[in-house]
Amino acid sequence: MTTINSIAVLADIHGNSLALKAVLEDIKRRDITHTVNLGDTFYGPLDPAGTWDILQKLSLPTILGNQDRILLEGGPDWDKLPAFQAAKTALGDTGMAWLKELPATKLLEDILLCHGTPKDDMKYLLEDITTGLPSIRDCAEIEKDILPEADSCTLILAGHSHHPGQINCDNRTLVNPGSVGLPAYDDDTPPHVMASGSPHAKYAIVERTFSGWETHFISVEYDWQTAADMARNNAREDWAKWLLSGMA
Repeated sequence: MTTINSIAVLADIHGNSLALKAVLEDIKRRDITHTVNLGDTFYGPLDPAGTWDILQKLSLPTILGNQDRILLEGGPDWDKLPAFQAAKTALGDTGMAWLKELPATKLLEDILLCHGTPKDDMKYLLEDITTGLPSIRDCAEIEKDILPEADSCTLILAGHSHHPGQINCDNRTLVNPGSVGLPAYDDDTPPHVMASGSPHAKYAIVERTFSGWETHFISVEYDWQTAADMARNNAREDWAKWLLSGMA
């Protein structure tokens, strides 16, 4: 089996087909042969149908994000949201069946894929948000969230926060590639803000070197004005602002 020496890492597409297309074209131009998707792929007021149309033609190793899981589980509060229903309709029976088969985590050689942490898809792995803004977590706390699942891993790839970053803890490199489809957001559980600072689509390329893993954070231009117009047409002015500015 060929060892994975370089890997393109996608996360948090959130139905932004325009950003996804631009990122995939950038990966192809760089001749990267391994690409993975860390989940939260479809939910959002943009283009879940176009996103599914792109992804179903590919064979990307993909895991389930928290909002992918919510699409499967539903519930009274979610079922009444237009974006929730639009995503389920866009995926149809085939797409929902595909989503249902996705694992929560995946191991590729010595690389662990997770959405939040290996134990909790709602928890940030790299970031502490107690102040309302992201700060780097202590390695001792991170290890509680990754062991024993990542015991034999040298690279852990996680999404969920939309915030690009890297931490080295002992012999492990932990990377969040940022978000392909939504560069900023705010949340109230607890109150905090995540902001990449630009409207660009974000992903990462991680390369194996003699001294360990080396990460390149990539920002890709795409038609974010059209993406923002989609959000506005679906009554999400907040998403439009985040898409245009990368600020929340």
